This record gives sequence, C-alpha cells and structure tokens, in this order.
Amino acid sequence: MTIEKLQNIIDISNSTVFFGGAGVSTESGLPDFRSPDGIYMSKQKYPPETMLSHTFFMEHTEEFWDFYRNMLYCPEAKPNAAHTKLAELEKAGKLTAVITQNIDGLHSAAGSKNVFELHGSALRNYCMKCGKFYSGDEVMAVKGIPKCTCDGTIKPDVVLYEESLDDETVSGAINAIASADTLIVAGTSLTVYPAAGFIRYFRGKNLILINRDKTAMDSAFSHIIHGKVGEIMNKIKV
Repeated sequence: MTIEKLQNIIDISNSTVFFGGAGVSTESGLPDFRSPDGIYMSKQKYPPETMLSHTFFMEHTEEFWDFYRNMLYCPEAKPNAAHTKLAELEKAGKLTAVITQNIDGLHSAAGSKNVFELHGSALRNYCMKCGKFYSGDEVMAVKGIPKCTCDGTIKPDVVLYEESLDDETVSGAINAIASADTLIVAGTSLTVYPAAGFIRYFRGKNLILINRDKTAMDSAFSHIIHGKVGEIMNKIKV
C-alpha cells in the first residue's frame, strides 16, 4: 500500500478510527514490550509480565513500584509526529476516535479529544482506600510505596494483568470501531487480549495495518504498510 492510497482512503472516508499500540510511542523514546529491546526482554528479578500483574502488585507492592518507576513512567516523553497528526485529523473532522493500548497519555497531550485509553494512564494514580487521585509527579516523588493522606495504598490507574478493562471505555471503543468505515491499526503486535480482539467488531470497508514488523494477523487486513508509524502518518496531509 502506498502513502497516496492511504491519503485517498482517509480523504473519502466518513468515519476513520485509529487503534494504536506501543509502536506508536517508540518514536517518542518510549520502549515497546515485545521487540528485542522491549520491556519484556529486560533483565529483572521476576518476569516483567509477572511484575505487571494484580497479584504481584498486592503481594510485592514496593517491588512493583520500583519496576513501574524505572520502566513505565516517562514524564519527559513528548508526542511524536503520529500523535500530532492524529490530533490534526480529528480537529479537521477526518478522524472520529483514537483507541490506544498505551498508558503514556501522549495522544491527549498532542491535542486529541476523543481518546479511549484501554489500559488506563500512568499520569493518574488513586488511593485504593478512599479513591483520592494523585498525579504522576506526586507519587514518583515518594520513595517506596506511595501512601494517601488517609494511609491507603496508592495504585497507578492502569489495567494490570488479571484485571478487567473499564466497561465504559470498552463500550466507547467498540462503538467507535463498529461505526467506522476505515480502521487504521498501528504499532501493535495484536497479541494482547482482550484489546487485540476489538478489531473483530469492524464492519467497514478499509482495514489498514501500519506496523514496523509483520504480524501473525497481517492476512486479516485489506491494506498494509510496513514502517514507522510516525514517519508514515507525518506524510498524510490534513
């Protein structure tokens, strides 16, 4: 698929939705999960998948927070060309929604308004006892386990393994996909469920994949572009 073809599809579509994974943010300097230099390949005391589980958070809270601070909270990251272009497309009425598996908050930082954060946001944290919210900077400034003023334990507002996705966010994302005539899936290996299964709700004409590497799901797409998401999206004219 050519950039010209992608441009034409976006121009004539009535409802385009973007579904993105970790590969959307790598050009902002954030690591992905499953590539050779991704988070899951890093050497840790426990497997990273284990450390990102609800059970681990509850049983090894301090070790969870140490890993989380070092690997998943990156306040210095800035939106890249992909985030910026998607915000421009939404403002121009050419993009109806962004659905993301990322927790970095970069789509909102770039100016996108209708964003469904399937796995939550590292920018938000809440007390498990009273529900009070805290910013990322507030909890990162504390060593060890961050505690609320009520002495409750603070947890990142992200979906860990063994936890369910937020019902309202899921419904919004599925409705957006089901109503779209073009769905652009980008920067994801499509191996994390249930999020990866959302594309089955798409009933439109153009199912497009933008990804650096081939995936096991390539055959399901009507159009494919292999490359960096930011570089490709930056060539789209609004």
